[in-house]
Amino acid sequence: MKPIPIALQLYTVREEAAKDPVGTLRQVAEMGYPAVEIGGTYHMTMAEFAALMEELGLQVCSTHGPIPSQENVEEIVETARALGYHYHVSGFGPDQFATLEGTLEAAAICQRAAQLLKGTGVQFAVHNHWWEFDKQFDGKYPHEHFMEAAPDVLAQIDTYWTMVGGADPAAMLRRYGARVPLLHIKDGSGKREDKMTAVGGGKMDWSAVFAAAPENVAWAIVELDHCETDMLEAVAESYRYLTKNGFCVGKK
Repeated sequence: MKPIPIALQLYTVREEAAKDPVGTLRQVAEMGYPAVEIGGTYHMTMAEFAALMEELGLQVCSTHGPIPSQENVEEIVETARALGYHYHVSGFGPDQFATLEGTLEAAAICQRAAQLLKGTGVQFAVHNHWWEFDKQFDGKYPHEHFMEAAPDVLAQIDTYWTMVGGADPAAMLRRYGARVPLLHIKDGSGKREDKMTAVGGGKMDWSAVFAAAPENVAWAIVELDHCETDMLEAVAESYRYLTKNGFCVGKK
C-alpha cells in the first residue's frame, strides 16, 4: 500500500477560522498538511486566497459546494481553475435517501451535473453521510443504487459515516474501485450522536480501510465535524497518526 497524500477539510476548523482565518491556515500548514479542502475563501477574493495558499505552501485539493447546474457551472469551473483543483463535491440531506424513488432522483440530478462538467477538467463527486447506508432497498444500500444510476459521478467516501450507517467502508471501497478519488477520514465511537475523536482514537479499522483504498485515490482528507478534545490538537494528532503509521504522506 502506497501512502496517500493527506489533506484537511477546513470545515473541521470552522470555529477557529471564523476568528482568524489566516492564523488558522498557517497552523494547519505548520502541522505538515500539504493541502486543504475548502467550502469558501473567508471573504477573500480568489486572487487573495490563491496568494495566501502559495505563501503558506498549501494546495487546494477540492471544494464542497452546490450541485452543478446550467446556472452555476461556469462559476464552478472558473473557481476551480483559479485555485488549481479538479474535484467539486456536493451532497444531500437524509430525506433524499429515505426512499428508493428519492435516491434515484438524486442520482439523475447528479448524473446531469457530471455531464455538465465533462471536458472542463473538473470532476464531480458526491459525499456520503450515514443515511446512505442505514437501510437497504431490494438488498442494496441507497448509496449502491445511487452509484449504479449515476455512472459518471464519482464518490467521496466518508469512511466513518459509512461505518456508522452500518456498512463496511473497506468493502464499499473495493466495490466502487476507481470511482473513489477522495476519502474523508474521521474517527469516533461509531455512534452518530457522540462527538468524534482524533483519527486513531476511535473504532475505525484503518489498516483495512487503507488496504482497500483504490490505487487512484488522490487525497485522504481529515474531517472532524466536532470533537471531544481541542480541535486544533485533534487535527495535529490525526496528522501524526496517519503519517507515522504509513497510511498517508504529508510535508513532515
